[in-house]
Amino acid sequence: METEGLAPMADGAQIRWTAWTALGDTTRTPPVVMLHGGPGLPDYLGDVAPMIADLAPVYRYDQRGTGGSPWQGRHTFARHVDDLADLLDQWGADKAVLIGHSYGTDLAARFCLAHPDRVAAMLLMCGPFVGDWRTGDQAERSRRMSAAQQERLRILEQLSDRTEEQEVELLVLAWFTDHADPQRGWDWAAQGARQRRPVNWAMNSELGKEGRADPLDEHLDELRTCLPARVELLGGVHDPRPLSALESLALRLEVPLRRIDDAGHEPWLEQPDTVREHLRSFVQGTVGP
Repeated sequence: METEGLAPMADGAQIRWTAWTALGDTTRTPPVVMLHGGPGLPDYLGDVAPMIADLAPVYRYDQRGTGGSPWQGRHTFARHVDDLADLLDQWGADKAVLIGHSYGTDLAARFCLAHPDRVAAMLLMCGPFVGDWRTGDQAERSRRMSAAQQERLRILEQLSDRTEEQEVELLVLAWFTDHADPQRGWDWAAQGARQRRPVNWAMNSELGKEGRADPLDEHLDELRTCLPARVELLGGVHDPRPLSALESLALRLEVPLRRIDDAGHEPWLEQPDTVREHLRSFVQGTVGP
């Protein structure tokens, strides 16, 4: 059963949230909270939540400034961490199992640093990436694109004002290389480019700058000391972002890394059964059968 609502924040913002529950039962604890990536995209984890919704209540939300959570203002990690804490309060959850994807893994990690007592377990899917991972990422994306595609993407990125179709074209070119299968990846990117809109580019820029100024890399020793008992990393072997960056993170944090073969940055699309099995095993190990 799916329910949704609007949660008021202390500064007047409203956060749109959605809950998947078995027969509407939201009393089972701890709940699972899914944190989508971007930053600047609305929530897109609607295909993932039902994989575990019979095991525990599963909450998703559009981060402020995206989707059904419109807002104007400066974005900071601290503000987004506070939003998650406020949401847990309003959902009546002392703590939660956090499942983050892409940028959502960075948000989950920073939330754990600020509120370790509120994290029952944490599954970090396709992130966070540490070290000089961007060099390898760009090289692999270039390898997966034709010269014409690379040039077209460069032109679109430089436009100060893009039409709707140009925005869609840019996102397709930027996202199709995320997947192991290039043809199916193109189709998934085209679908996402029309559904995950609009992109909050200001949010993307502001959080990107803060991440470069205060990288998570510099907080890993502290993070390791405050992790909950159950933490796992999960990564697609064919994600253009180098798997070696996740391997390095797993060593630093002393946590296991689960590798998904024949999958890229959104492994539930290419290997849904394998991802479902991993997610269910992880959640069952935390909340029980």
